[in-house]
Amino acid sequence: MDNGKIRHGNLKHEPVPLAIVGGGAAGMFAAAVAAERDLGCLVFERKARLGAKMLMTANGRCNFTKDIPVETFLRDVGEPVASWVAPALRSCPPQAIIRGLKSLGVKLRRMEDARMFPDSGQASTIVHAFGDLLRDSGVPLCLNCPVTGIQPVKNGFIVGTCNFTVWAQNVLIATGGLSFPKTGSVGDGQEFARRLGLATESCRAGLTGLEVADPAVKAQAGARFEDGLARVIDSEGRTVFSSRGEVDCEAWGVSGAAVYNAQRYLSRHGARGSAVEVEFGGQKLTIRRIVPRPLKEAIVTIGGVALDEVDNRTMMARKVPGLYFAGEVLDIDGPTGGYNLTLAFATARAAVCAIAARLSANRE
Repeated sequence: MDNGKIRHGNLKHEPVPLAIVGGGAAGMFAAAVAAERDLGCLVFERKARLGAKMLMTANGRCNFTKDIPVETFLRDVGEPVASWVAPALRSCPPQAIIRGLKSLGVKLRRMEDARMFPDSGQASTIVHAFGDLLRDSGVPLCLNCPVTGIQPVKNGFIVGTCNFTVWAQNVLIATGGLSFPKTGSVGDGQEFARRLGLATESCRAGLTGLEVADPAVKAQAGARFEDGLARVIDSEGRTVFSSRGEVDCEAWGVSGAAVYNAQRYLSRHGARGSAVEVEFGGQKLTIRRIVPRPLKEAIVTIGGVALDEVDNRTMMARKVPGLYFAGEVLDIDGPTGGYNLTLAFATARAAVCAIAARLSANRE
């Protein structure tokens, strides 16, 4: 370099080893793992900052995992998701995530029910810790930069934006689901998958409230009952699922952790003829007409890239070598209480570790 000018002969036209599409929980964690492994990467995020949805989790407090054994975690997640995510979660259990955040200097708080939060009570503490790590590691961030297309080429992919393109050897799609679209979760990752020939499952609300036209519930709008209970009752009167936790009364119906988990079970298993019984404050409510709140309000999206399209050991698309997925863009989800961020982190780590191994094998 002479007088601030770059000699053209010194420029090398080479692909970036990894392009990460999405700067949410899975994308940030993937970039952090890539930095740890000295794997060159570039992060694209459609919003003007990282972790927009993560900043909203647990009412802005960020319940990022649950400090329980892996097998208990998988039991709580339930099938068909548990078997698919098991390899990733066993390689990146809650305890490893806790250690990782502590290594970044984040002080943590463990609740009596094993939920983990930043001690500050602010989700921004964790998002900033990731941001600082990526800055200090020299990971380039393309913010306010939605990806418009991903095209396979002979030696990788061309990742397109409105203003430029990037050549990448590998692409990790970590764009999230379709809930809270104002945070950037607009379904573009699922659309990229479809354009590249992969099947997707229809997206629907998970972990959301149930609408109830009951004067007694409406009269208590704003009330919260900490030790509530929600049961899913099948058409023969048997309890097939139950969840204990908060029940909140809203002007439109009921919400809270117990209700969210029951709604997720119904959305996952589609039990026709089922009802939901909700107990709170000495009052039992039976909901026979199941009307969940809209997907845009849901904590998590059920549906996304079909699991049989992706190798669960590597997160690579079976039909498109070099294309990977992590987090909520996949058809994976868990209960409320830190499970879904853990699934995002674990699948992101699995993908980056597989990419690093693939690149190493190609060099040998």
